[in-house]
Amino acid sequence: MKILLSKRVLNIPKSSTLQITAKAKELKRMGFDVINFAAGEPDFKTPKEVINEINRAIEEGYIYYAPSKGYKELREEICKKYKELYNVDINPEEVIITPGAKQAIFEAISSIINPGDKVLIPSPCWVSYEPMVKLCDGRVEFVRTIEEEGFKIDIEDLRKKANGAKLLIINYPNNPTGSSYGYDELKEIVDICLENNLYILSDEIYDRITFEKHVTMLSFKDIRDRLIVVNGFSKTYSMTGFRLGYAIANEKIIDEMSKVQEHTVSCATSFIQIAAITALRKCEYFVRMMNYEYKRRMDYISRRLSEIGISFVKPKGTFYIFPKFNYNGFKLANILIEKYHVATIPGEAFGIGGENHLRLSITLPIEKIEEGIQRIEKCLKEMNY
Repeated sequence: MKILLSKRVLNIPKSSTLQITAKAKELKRMGFDVINFAAGEPDFKTPKEVINEINRAIEEGYIYYAPSKGYKELREEICKKYKELYNVDINPEEVIITPGAKQAIFEAISSIINPGDKVLIPSPCWVSYEPMVKLCDGRVEFVRTIEEEGFKIDIEDLRKKANGAKLLIINYPNNPTGSSYGYDELKEIVDICLENNLYILSDEIYDRITFEKHVTMLSFKDIRDRLIVVNGFSKTYSMTGFRLGYAIANEKIIDEMSKVQEHTVSCATSFIQIAAITALRKCEYFVRMMNYEYKRRMDYISRRLSEIGISFVKPKGTFYIFPKFNYNGFKLANILIEKYHVATIPGEAFGIGGENHLRLSITLPIEKIEEGIQRIEKCLKEMNY
């Protein structure tokens, strides 16, 4: 019997990052000493205050469906945090709580894109943007970034491709490159979007993992009616497995996103939402501690890569570094995992501009980073690189 599956889904590739991470974990289970530079999640334990609050919330009966948009108290707390960090005013009705930031991105794209609409994505980029657009029957056009300028958007390429587009998806600090933008650079991007009536989806999930001051896209009032900012708790509070994110947009867009949520995942988990309030109120110390350690690790791996002659753009944020090699990234990543038990993500997985790169995540202690760099150096020597 012939099984007729959705062509839309059949044409969507599996996540390269998740596949390689799974392979690293499987090798580890088999007893191999794997250095995992592939992980896209913090290696720090979730703050104890959050764990304690989850237990309390369950005991107090937060075990049923939450409101689809999320508990108002959490939405209010997010508004307070943005006022504190960025001096921007947000109404709780402009916030939706989602089961992970990834769900927020998908809901936003679903609410904006009609079949055939053109979506601009600067590349290299996170592996899930393009599949999400395709699942919504949109079409992707990649915007060039300039590696020599820190993987910043090529403004002229953006200007040329903005005509006739519906949405720009921007991610900063960026996965995989660590690139970020200052106020003036963002204003230039915003002005092009305004001139061409583009929506902007600004993925700012790494806003608190930054080595310089982050400027949120919410700072630009002129674009607020056509702007969706996505964020979450996974990276900032080491809560990846809790699956809790949110989006900030005008009430009309939030209402449309809420429809998608109601008919797919219903709502984010109730007791985790309650614990997230505690994260926002009591865990700023944890964010500062993590950022200090990431900065220390980033400085260390940057120095070591320089010492062995590997070129890279030093990241301005995130826990990723994106070195370049004179070798195909997929082939090199495969050699490293199979022979040297070092897990990396090939740059080709992140699209145009990622060729011959590897993404290394610094979510492991410095002594493990050093061991991993030594194995990479050994691999390159044995390849006569």
